[in-house]
Amino acid sequence: MIFDRKELKLKSLSGRTSKVTRDLLAGEWDADTPVNEFVRSLPDILAVQEMRKLAHALVKAREAGGARLLMYGGHVIKCGLGPLIVRWLKDGVFTALATNGAGSIHDLEMALYGATSEDVQAGIKDGSFGMWEETAIHYGKALDHRQGIGRGIGLEIIENGGNVVISPMATAVQNGNTVTVHPCLGSDIVHPVHHVDWSALGREAEKDFISFAEVVGNLANGVVLNAGSAVVMPEVFLKALSSVRNLGFPVENITTADFDMIRQYRSTLNVVRRPVNALGGQTVEVTGHHELMLPLLDVFIRAEEGKK
Repeated sequence: MIFDRKELKLKSLSGRTSKVTRDLLAGEWDADTPVNEFVRSLPDILAVQEMRKLAHALVKAREAGGARLLMYGGHVIKCGLGPLIVRWLKDGVFTALATNGAGSIHDLEMALYGATSEDVQAGIKDGSFGMWEETAIHYGKALDHRQGIGRGIGLEIIENGGNVVISPMATAVQNGNTVTVHPCLGSDIVHPVHHVDWSALGREAEKDFISFAEVVGNLANGVVLNAGSAVVMPEVFLKALSSVRNLGFPVENITTADFDMIRQYRSTLNVVRRPVNALGGQTVEVTGHHELMLPLLDVFIRAEEGKK
């Protein structure tokens, strides 16, 4: 074979279907641009389309009375986003919260002591990592409320004069939202400490799984967003979803979304793809840092609300 570039068969651009056209390009904005105009000015491509899709689904589900479930990992709270979740609860953006053990511990420490997230590397060296008396004592007392881990922590914060306005768990209790915690035994800093009774932990975790499953059972035409939980919440969600379907709950036509710093195997399959492939609906995936992507989602929600 002789490769001759002169013999290549070329076509005219006039007959090509192009994916990017002028109407998709970024517009202009400045410091005084209103939120809805800023969102309209963004290039309507890739992640912007995903953000618009999720914001529209959340607003539409709220108007229709569909459940809106936010699942999140501890990193979301560590990134300073507790106040944003609080505002979302108060504004009715989400109707239920679910987190892993780390999410509950960071919430408890921030609300009661105004600080969280220790230097793990330094603590491992001398064995002090995770050995914090106040955290363990309050966590144990939260279990004594016997109302599930999520509600128990919210009540513990409220009863001890914690800062409710930065605590999603305490706000959920005050606001009447379902809030659940799903621990992985042995993985949280409070588990080795004697103030936390594992039998009580298991008992309250069972209550939270039941409450969580009831939320999932009402997700038809609703939205579930997983933010920053790579393993625990995707696994718990899939088991709860299968269980409620087993009991005959028609969980169909849902919007499933995942936000994380990298694409994770379990969240992509268990939250985003498998539920929609089996039950219908639409999917959203956005990759980026929580401290940027979740506030940006809020901007898209406000712009979507501004269309009404």
